[in-house]
Amino acid sequence: MAREDVVSGPKWVVGGFVFFWVLNKVLRIFPAGMSTTGPQAWKWKNTGVSLTHSLITGPWSLYCFYEYPKLAEDLINTYTSSSHMLISFSVGYFIHDLVDMARCHRKRSSYELMVHHVCVILCFGLAVCSAMFVGYAVVALFVEVNSIFLHTRQLLIIRGTNKAEPKYRLNSMLNIATFVIFRITVLGWMTRWIVMHKDHLSLPVYTLGSIGLAIIMLMNIVLFFRICNVDFTNKKHKELNKGLAQAKYLEDNENVGTGGSVLSKTSPTSSILPALPPAANLHLN
Repeated sequence: MAREDVVSGPKWVVGGFVFFWVLNKVLRIFPAGMSTTGPQAWKWKNTGVSLTHSLITGPWSLYCFYEYPKLAEDLINTYTSSSHMLISFSVGYFIHDLVDMARCHRKRSSYELMVHHVCVILCFGLAVCSAMFVGYAVVALFVEVNSIFLHTRQLLIIRGTNKAEPKYRLNSMLNIATFVIFRITVLGWMTRWIVMHKDHLSLPVYTLGSIGLAIIMLMNIVLFFRICNVDFTNKKHKELNKGLAQAKYLEDNENVGTGGSVLSKTSPTSSILPALPPAANLHLN
């Protein structure tokens, strides 16, 4: 591996930052297809930028191992020009996204992502500057394959897509499948790898990697259950509750219908049915 590839790493970091900064500006031209102002407008642009990053880096990370299979044999010292550029480019994206959230969206959900981004920038930054652990960082970018469907899901929600629509359901299924394969499985393998290779790592590197992985793994497990709850569990519960409420309403009407004067107190349907929010309106923020 040529030394100039390592020297060019910061250039790719800056290039990635500028690329996504320009893309963020360009996305202002393309509205979400609905009236979006304030936080929703920002979320539309931010998610569009994140989706673009996933579409680029997800397949690119897989290609790195296809291009040079020996990269898998030594995740510490072996790397290629392509894999080093990939990590540097991604660092530029994460810096841009961190700055964008800090400037425009200081909310609890963003603070969680900021912690995630800081961990990634530190770990990937080490790989960029030292030209070590590049292969390991490329494995970490496998999660971007799932992020394609994760960000698509968010864009569908922003556009107000009904969760019962086929395109939303299809994306939900692909999102869950790739989440298990490219997030939970990959992060689990990375945790196993760092434990097994503890003796080959310095204490600072092992500490940084372990803490970063623990935080990211915890965040992804929480995210997985949130998505399952919103896209699958809640819908079933709401349909069940709605059915029970309708049955109770019909039973009450049947009972009071023979009571004459009591009917006027229990007859209006607004006392029961409209209080149930449609499942399609439940969004994950």
